[in-house]
Amino acid sequence: MGGDETRDGVPLTNLAQPLFDGAQTTKRDLVDYLDAVRDQFIPVLRDRPLSVIRVLRGQPPFMQKNVPPYTPPWVRTVRVWAESSRREVSYALCDERRTLVWFANQRAVEFHPTLVLAGDWHHPTHLVLDIDPPEADDTFGLAVRAALLVRQVLADAGLTGAVKTSGAKGVHVFVPLVTGTSSEDAAAATRAIAARAERLDPAFATTAFIREDRGGKVFLDSTRAGGATVVAAYSPRVRPGVPVSFPVPWDALDSVAPADFNVRNAAPLITAGDPWAALMPAPQSLDPGLVEEGHTIPIARVQAMHEGKRRARRQLKTVDPDLSGGEVRVEGLTCRRYRRVGGWRCNRAVITPAKFGVPIPVASS
Repeated sequence: MGGDETRDGVPLTNLAQPLFDGAQTTKRDLVDYLDAVRDQFIPVLRDRPLSVIRVLRGQPPFMQKNVPPYTPPWVRTVRVWAESSRREVSYALCDERRTLVWFANQRAVEFHPTLVLAGDWHHPTHLVLDIDPPEADDTFGLAVRAALLVRQVLADAGLTGAVKTSGAKGVHVFVPLVTGTSSEDAAAATRAIAARAERLDPAFATTAFIREDRGGKVFLDSTRAGGATVVAAYSPRVRPGVPVSFPVPWDALDSVAPADFNVRNAAPLITAGDPWAALMPAPQSLDPGLVEEGHTIPIARVQAMHEGKRRARRQLKTVDPDLSGGEVRVEGLTCRRYRRVGGWRCNRAVITPAKFGVPIPVASS
């Protein structure tokens, strides 16, 4: 069975199997890494509803939010209403070593906790800027340069943050918030920070959520707010070599690369204590001017959704349903001929000539 064993009462199986194609590591490497960094990793997961990305043999990676029926009874869970799917989701809370080891045995590679604590859904503990260099250029240095713009904006607003590699090709900037900061104000401040950073160098950075509108610039993603998740510090990523999202001091950020930290070498780099906790400043109050400015900035995801539908409407006017086979893909939306109303059904909205192209909500299929 590939070196099966038990750890903290959790049976481990198939440890010698490759983790996934291109991982260059085994399932044992994943288990050993997560167990080795548990004292640093569990604190960033504790009391936070958790989504994980699992990789099962012969299957593509998938995100798991709802715990499966076979979850052990000792895994703590919390039920959360999911507005998008109109149902309750039972999220795991990874508060102890046994739960972490169980997740590792389930081939959970990536760990994405929420920015809120269970039971306090309206008060995030941090705001986050997710900095993503353009698809056509994986140069980590571009993300670093953009992160320094964000750092300057934070300093101008009387704030400080900690930074970590995303484990992919970008970086995450975290700013801890004082207790009681509302989700709305945190989200607004995040939008304002991104907008101010963009204004510092508009030829280099952008807040455009629609990928085609970024023009090869570094994307300053301000949408990690409210109930959103972000990959945790120390979490592995489903990428070749299994890199790890790892904390880095600001003055060392331009001397590292995401591939420098992976499941084989990251644990020994933690020589004492918890680097992420040590780099994280004390919780801070948001500058009122920052919050006020942010409330005037549209929410990027919502704005992008409406813009995508507007573009889809324009394009669908030129489509001949009889020649399209009844289905086309425009602006990231899969649109099918919806004969009952004489229009198109694009994802969850119906676009009809009778309504002048205004989306009409319908039940999802």
